[in-house]
Formats: sequence, C-alpha cells, structure tokens
Amino acid sequence: MMKLNTSHALLKESIESYQEKVNELHKVIFERTGAGNDFMGWVDWAETYDKAEFERILEVAEKVKDKAEVLLVCGIGGSYLGARAAIEMIQGLYSGNKTEVIFVGNTFSSTYIAQVLKHIQDKSVVLNVISKSGTTTETALAFRVFREFMDKKYGKEECKERIIATTDKARGTLKALADKEGYETFVIPDDIGGRYSVITPVG
Repeated sequence: MMKLNTSHALLKESIESYQEKVNELHKVIFERTGAGNDFMGWVDWAETYDKAEFERILEVAEKVKDKAEVLLVCGIGGSYLGARAAIEMIQGLYSGNKTEVIFVGNTFSSTYIAQVLKHIQDKSVVLNVISKSGTTTETALAFRVFREFMDKKYGKEECKERIIATTDKARGTLKALADKEGYETFVIPDDIGGRYSVITPVG
C-alpha cells in the first residue's frame, strides 16, 4: 500500500483533517457501495484481469506486427482515445514503426474515410473494431465501409485472420457478427466504463 509522508508539509494539520473523509471515500470505493458501483471494475483490475485473454492479445499482436503494414482501429470515445494517447505519449506522432496505426470510426467525415481507403489500397491491413454494442453510429458506419474493403481485398476466409472484434462477452450486434464470421474476439468488461477502458483489451 502507498503512504504519503506529510511530516514536512507546511499545512500538515489541514491535510490530516481530511483523513476521516478520505477513509470514508476509500471504503465506499473498495466496498462498491456508492453511486455507479456497477462500473467499479477498474479498482482491482490489475489483480482480476483475464490472464489467458491477455496472453491471446500478446499472440495476436505479434501476428499483426508480422503481417500488417497498417492496423486500422475502428472506435470512438473511450474505445480509441486511451490507446491513441498512450501510443502518442510513448512513440510520438510519427514513430516509423513497421505497422502504422490509423484511427477510424470516430467521425462522419466521408473525406477522411476516402483518404484512408486510398492510403491503404495497396497495403497489408488488419482491422480491429472496438464497440460494446456494435451499434455506435460513427463506428458502425466506418466498420461497414472498411469491412467491405477487407472482404473485397482478401475474401471472407482471409478476413478471419485480419479482422478483430473487441466487444461484449455475450451479446450485441458486433458480437453476433464476429461469431458468425469467425473473427477473433476480445472482451470489453461489463463493469469498466469508457474512461477506464484503456486498461482492458480495448487499450
């Protein structure tokens, strides 16, 4: 457990006056008794995450690096912002990596989609679509366009190796489609909201 040393603080008494309130809040968080407690899965995720799924993610990541010149990440909000922020923080905007990561599905811009399609026309592509339900409008529209592109470029059988769906464990439009088409799937936990999803398979 982390501890804060306040022995040299100028306002030590003022800081310590909050201790009782901090203890109350700590209890509410860890006992999950407060408002929104059904989305508190992030609190102990470092201990409770699915270790087998994490190993699958690492294996798929290696395959993507081996075969893809471009990884399309199709999602909006928490389904892409956390991963994008982490990538840009670590690598900067232009990393020069073998696999270029392009984010789609976060805008209605037909111009942007057309530009991406032109850019990836002659490149080896893998697509990761991220959506809990599969019905988020921007993401669903972009996925439809890029899935059609992938089907034409590779055929349905090869797409099983090139399309990944990060979605609900058991229900939703995207989960049903992924199961039907045989896409690799990863799970978005029910009890972790978008703001913390970067620590899950989403990120």
